[in-house]
Amino acid sequence: MFNATVLETLAVAGIPAYFDDEEGILIAHPADVPQDQAKSGDHVVVTPRRDGSGYYATAWEPDGTPDFAELATVYEADDLSLCARAVAEWFTAPRPTAGAVLLAALAEWGITAHSDDVGMSYAIPLDPATPAATVRNRPHLSVGDRNPSIEHVPAAHTGWTVVLHDEFGEPVGDPLFISGDGGPVDCATDSAAAAEAIADYLTCPSG
Repeated sequence: MFNATVLETLAVAGIPAYFDDEEGILIAHPADVPQDQAKSGDHVVVTPRRDGSGYYATAWEPDGTPDFAELATVYEADDLSLCARAVAEWFTAPRPTAGAVLLAALAEWGITAHSDDVGMSYAIPLDPATPAATVRNRPHLSVGDRNPSIEHVPAAHTGWTVVLHDEFGEPVGDPLFISGDGGPVDCATDSAAAAEAIADYLTCPSG
């Protein structure tokens, strides 16, 4: 029943998938890749969560026959339609990211954010003249996701958290903005709200 329901929902989202009898797993793959070649490239395995509360979609790539390397968690929550959307976004080229949605929202306020080297958060200097290389060692706002990566697809977004950092780069006080409760939230709406909160703070940091 699980496999049939997931296959049907993925098909509605335009994603081909099949149940691999040999591996005992359900595999989704790009529409332009034949089923018999699905595991020869980037593919997503969809399984029920262990506690039975939802779905777990994980991206994999070949890592030397017969091994595979895990790329990322594409989705983990209880909405199958949203899970299918996340898988569809994963296979979109270029792949959309929650971070890109946030950057676009910030750009509407004329705000530039600097990502770290591992795709986990953004830093926004309180002084726009701060060199990019020293942003995280100066007063700034950090923006992270409960996911916790900023590179996940928008459908897997779980809420932005904005934190103030002092002149030594250390976090100060409670978050200036925080959203979500661990489950997916609408990325565009949340990014717009976070960007507005950041713009308000940069305009009046003592407010």
